[in-house]
Amino acid sequence: MTAQDATLATIRAHHDRLGRTMSDHALTIRRSIDRLTSPAPRREVLVAFCTEEMLPHAMAEEETLYRVAGDLPRTRLLVQAMHGEHLTLRELTGDLAAAGTQGEIIGLAAALNAVFQSHLVKENEILLPALIDAGVDLAALLDGMHEVLGAAGSGDHQAVQRPAAAGPAPELDVCALPPAQRHERIFATFHGLTEGTAFMLVNDHDPKPLYYQFAAEHPGEFTWDYAESGPELWRVRIGRP
Repeated sequence: MTAQDATLATIRAHHDRLGRTMSDHALTIRRSIDRLTSPAPRREVLVAFCTEEMLPHAMAEEETLYRVAGDLPRTRLLVQAMHGEHLTLRELTGDLAAAGTQGEIIGLAAALNAVFQSHLVKENEILLPALIDAGVDLAALLDGMHEVLGAAGSGDHQAVQRPAAAGPAPELDVCALPPAQRHERIFATFHGLTEGTAFMLVNDHDPKPLYYQFAAEHPGEFTWDYAESGPELWRVRIGRP
């Protein structure tokens, strides 16, 4: 695999993780009505994800990919449209943060997800191939740009979270479960932990949305330590300090 191919795969993998995270939050917010629970706590988590990760990612793209693509005849109009989508994502994030009713929260979360998923498809399937066809060296252009490549992803949590309790931990493999059942099983396992114990979560994608939910619902009450970070499996040791 060439450096160009590796960089393209890295960008798309990061896009996939961002898209999964956004979709997970929007789905949980929508289902809150069926469960007769308030969507406000997950709204705060989604706003944090947008302001701390999604929007910085968009700004980094504008400084690199969009700057170069804006000078190419083939992608100039596309970049103008995608700049507009970044503004829409920023406005929707602000509207979601200020939303006062459950209906507004659910509608704005769904709109954010719809715009973002469509945006990622355009980047993956049109913009990036066009840049490669034009001879742009993606590896050189994005060197050190963690916001675009996602290299900082799991490491950020490892740096800020206290290490989990030492010793072996039982595994909870949720890969075969339907997505709607995963968080329920994970939190049931967490709630069964005693002080100083932990379990090893095994998942088929980066469980960063789960981290945000833990941070919102159990601040200071959990430990989070990545033991393996893809590309096929993620293992996270989750415990009670």
